[in-house]
Amino acid sequence: MKINNVKRLIFAILLACFINVAPGLAFGHISSTELIDNAKEYDGKKVVYRGEVIGEVMKRGDFAWVNIHDGEHAIGIWAPFSLTKSIVYTGSYKAKGDVFEITGVFNRACPDHGGDLDIHAQVFKKIESGRLISQEVNPDKIKKASILLGVLLLVWILRLFFRK
Repeated sequence: MKINNVKRLIFAILLACFINVAPGLAFGHISSTELIDNAKEYDGKKVVYRGEVIGEVMKRGDFAWVNIHDGEHAIGIWAPFSLTKSIVYTGSYKAKGDVFEITGVFNRACPDHGGDLDIHAQVFKKIESGRLISQEVNPDKIKKASILLGVLLLVWILRLFFRK
């Protein structure tokens, strides 16, 4: 019976260590809302965060800032530039950005970056590739624009004619 208690104790210790070291790995990725609402709890801890790359990759020496949007909020990610080289598409009106899973240390008020909330990435893993978004021109809009252009030309011509 004592062996079973020792096994249970070892299991509980390992489980506690696993949860403290990698909460995102134990329970999947964490949302931006969870990080923002419980910033004190996660401050200085390793987290796993997932979302779409939006905006531009902003290179700063050997590092880069990347904004990752999980559908609720965007969080700034500070990462070695070498980790960001696999980013092909960044979210904008013209493209859906690549989706990445970031493992790193969460900072509620990062002392290195002026007190901003951020994640210092250690692992950048591409989950889904982005793509260009084709934006077709609405035929009705072309028709309306042509009519308005015709009216404008007619008004211009009539104005020139009546000036004389």
